[in-house]
Amino acid sequence: MLIGSYSPSLVVISLFVAILASYTALDLAGRIATTKGRAVYLWMTGGAVAMGVGVWSMHFIGMLALRLPFALGFDVGITALSLLIAVLSSGFALWLINQPRLLAWQLAFGALVMGAGISSMHYTGMAAMRMTPGIDYDPTLFGASLLIAVVASGAALWIAHNLRRNTPYVRLARGGAAVVMGVAIVGMHYTGMAAARFADESFCGAALTGLSGKGLDNVVLVTSLAVLIIALLTSLLDARLEARTAVLADSLTLANQELTHLALHDMLTGLPNRTLLADRIQQAIQAVKEQGGCFALMFIDLDGFKPVNDAFGHHMGDQLLREVGLRLREDLRGQDTLARIGGDEFVLLVQLSQPDDAMGLAERQVGLINRAFKVAEHELKISASVGIAMFPGNGNNPQELLMNADAAMYHAKGMGKNGYSFFDVSMNTNARKQLQLLQDLRNAVEHEQFRLYYQPKFDAVSGIAVGAEALLRWEHPQQGLLLPAMFIELAEKTGLIIPIGEWVLNEACRQMALWYAQGYEDWRIAVNLSALQFCHAGLVKSVATALERHQLPANSLTLEITETTAMSDADASMTVLQQLSDMGVDLSIDDFGTGYSSLMYLKRLPANELKIDRGFVRDLEHDSDDAAIVSAIVALGQALGLRIVAEGVETDVQQNFLTRLGCNSLQGYLLGHPLPADGFMADIQRAEDAVAPDKSRA
Repeated sequence: MLIGSYSPSLVVISLFVAILASYTALDLAGRIATTKGRAVYLWMTGGAVAMGVGVWSMHFIGMLALRLPFALGFDVGITALSLLIAVLSSGFALWLINQPRLLAWQLAFGALVMGAGISSMHYTGMAAMRMTPGIDYDPTLFGASLLIAVVASGAALWIAHNLRRNTPYVRLARGGAAVVMGVAIVGMHYTGMAAARFADESFCGAALTGLSGKGLDNVVLVTSLAVLIIALLTSLLDARLEARTAVLADSLTLANQELTHLALHDMLTGLPNRTLLADRIQQAIQAVKEQGGCFALMFIDLDGFKPVNDAFGHHMGDQLLREVGLRLREDLRGQDTLARIGGDEFVLLVQLSQPDDAMGLAERQVGLINRAFKVAEHELKISASVGIAMFPGNGNNPQELLMNADAAMYHAKGMGKNGYSFFDVSMNTNARKQLQLLQDLRNAVEHEQFRLYYQPKFDAVSGIAVGAEALLRWEHPQQGLLLPAMFIELAEKTGLIIPIGEWVLNEACRQMALWYAQGYEDWRIAVNLSALQFCHAGLVKSVATALERHQLPANSLTLEITETTAMSDADASMTVLQQLSDMGVDLSIDDFGTGYSSLMYLKRLPANELKIDRGFVRDLEHDSDDAAIVSAIVALGQALGLRIVAEGVETDVQQNFLTRLGCNSLQGYLLGHPLPADGFMADIQRAEDAVAPDKSRA
């Protein structure tokens, strides 16, 4: 028997090719598992070719490593057949391991088919040498090679099936598995080679006409490595592209989720918005219709939020709204919905076992808001007005229920705020009227339907006019001339008081500039400021702009603020008043005596004037307490060096009493009614003409 030897370098190379082929097969299996559509068949075909070439190359290089004492060659056709068997076996393996499940019997059957294919490839390749006489095989080693092929195939199929998904450290696991599989494949090959027995007189029939072994090992090596590396790189690059695509898809999914969340939730508080609330109400309606029961829709509006927001800034107001949202959620269950649908408007949708439970829940909500809020070291006190609509009973759809709950909330505000009110059908009429009035008020601002009337102020001693107070009127297209009491509260609630107030300030300065040019340089025009105006951050700038626009001296303007407004946040008020005072504007404390002022703060306020409330003046003749209060106010004002103005003078007795006390100026119906500028000046001319003869006689 002829004894052959092996080239150590080619043996090592065959082992390397086997390991590389195994890793490529595992990676391609993972690539196929994550692919969909036609791409699966393309990857499977390419993978079968790459894997088949790799396994076949290992075997062929192993055969080329054999050194015998005669020239070797390989029949082209039979060699090609062995390559085809390798490719088909690899294709079957890739198909099998990418099945959703790999049962035990499927694994066993696959191992037999795969083992038979590898063995067939090996022994077909051996037959390509066309040895004469033929090769004898040791039965034991031959059987061992077949067993190794089947076991190795089974192990390879099981490993590849379990490592096809991208899990943590999958590449490291594939590397280890590839080493095991490569060693097993090489073991099968060299066991099969060891089983071969060559007779002493043997010669290779393919040496003359077949593929020569000289230099063929290098060609096979380079070709097989190129195929495997290209396949592996293609798989890795495609995996990276897929990973990037997956990241992009995840980013788009996350972005869509965020956009959906933003579309359905309030950005400031994170609570559901009006859109999501309407959907939840519709779901609640459907649930009640199908299962019975009831639910309450509570419209919660914060009382006193706007002054806080304007006094401390929007940042503080936003933080307060967040705190309100957190506190209102304290008492909620999973099936309830709390939404924010406007600036300081929240809506609570709560499932109830019976309608009477709504009252207790509303009381708790009012109580929660009534507790002081601690925001950025400030203790803020607000309250809530709650309107309640019930289903069934107060509406058939989300829009009706919300509108009726809103109407009930307005009713609660009208009843004094800081409380709750259940919807009643009669409220709809008022709600519609308020809604129409609000729309008309917005049109009035846009089309400047407001007018200023002027009520004169007279020197208490001489009776000479010293100025006027500008009083707002609304020329409503249908309802005629409306007094402030009809619309000021609505204007303050909606914030329209800010543009209205700026118009009043500008128009009053314009008119005063005309009178100033006519020679009334000692006059002062008085303008009332609402609490919301006074807290508005742009007040000082608006005043400066109006004075500059009409070239009016600052001391010709008097701004009147109520005592309560000035004292609601004395420190903040002090800052604003000081800025106005530094500008040269006169400041008057209106309705003095009706609030709860601190004399210590009053002494610090840069005011020029105290204005006695008409309530004290009206009962001056009949109520000794009012007379005493007026006397005290006059004495206090004189002690502080302030001018004293009394309003609401309607009788000679009141005029004489206030003059004797030492009031500086008086106004009231006895002395002059509010009139448009033309009528006002006509009255002033008559008054001056009446005073002139008296002076001439004197």
